[in-house]
Parts: sequence; C-alpha cells; structure tokens
Amino acid sequence: MANLATTQQSTQQALTAARHLAAAGEAHQYLTFLLSGEMYAVGILNVKEIIEYGNLTEIPMMPAFIRGVINLRGSVVPVVDLAARFGHEQSLVGKRTCIVIVEVRQGEDRHDLGIMVDAVSEVLEIPGSEIEPPPSFGAKIRADFIAGMGKVAGKFVILLDIQRVLSVDEMAVLATVSEQTTPEA
Repeated sequence: MANLATTQQSTQQALTAARHLAAAGEAHQYLTFLLSGEMYAVGILNVKEIIEYGNLTEIPMMPAFIRGVINLRGSVVPVVDLAARFGHEQSLVGKRTCIVIVEVRQGEDRHDLGIMVDAVSEVLEIPGSEIEPPPSFGAKIRADFIAGMGKVAGKFVILLDIQRVLSVDEMAVLATVSEQTTPEA
C-alpha cells in the first residue's frame, strides 16, 4: 500500500508541474492510464487529482457505469467506471485501481467527477505533430469519445475527449432510461 501511495504522490507532483506548463501553452500534456489492457490519456488540464480507490457509497437504480459516490473534502463526487461507460464489463478492483478526479464543463457550470481506472501510468508530453485524428471505425469505444490518437514510443495512446465521455446531460439521460427499465421489486 505504501508503494501505491508513493507512486500516486510522485504522479500527483508530476501532474501539478505538467499542469502549470500546459497552462502556459508550452506543451500538450496528458495523464495516461490503463483500462482493460488499453492505454488511454486525458488532458492534464482536466485532471484535478488522483486518489486511492475506496470508500464508495453505492446509489441504487443507477446505470452500471456509475459505481457510486465518494466524499471528497465534503463534496459528493460521482465515480464513473470507464470500462462500463465504454460498454464493457464493470472493472474489477485491483491493487493499483484508483480514481482520477476530473473537472467537466456543462455550459457555465463545472462538475467534479471521478473516473475509475485500472492503473495510472504517467504524465506524457505528446507533440501536436504526433497526434493523429480519431479512427472513423474499429475502435473499442465510441468514435466521438476519442479526441485523437497519440503516437508514443511506436504505439498509440487513445486520447479521450473527456467532456463527451463524461457528458453530464448524456449520463443523466442514461440514468433515467436505466431507472425506467429496472423492474420494480
């Protein structure tokens, strides 16, 4: 557990430093993480922090991709299982499972949401020249969830459009549909 805490702390420090660089317009930096054996990334300007997985309160009658809520310094923050959000099975909780707290915008409003990932990898700088447009077909997730494909060390990293993946409006509609299709006891 101490090793996970050390890894999270060093990643958190790198994240803070990278966020300052990106805010200054000097780099395209991304937090990379593993999910179902695939490498994904989100822009670090969307990432607020990384926390250890735990202390979730389940909410009845929610879609399978909503794992529950956590208390983050007095605020209720919903936690989304990204694998389930992408239409796969719910993620299994492992030793390196963590929650990445991201900020999404809906009009003028900002919402903090947690995304459950298998493991956080690192903060990477990916030059714009190494980012390809998203594929029109063949991806394991919806094409509109992909902002681009980053080339890193001869492999592709899927760059997520976190605003679309975590669209508060779309998730609310899905929650309503889930509620209407759940048989009453």
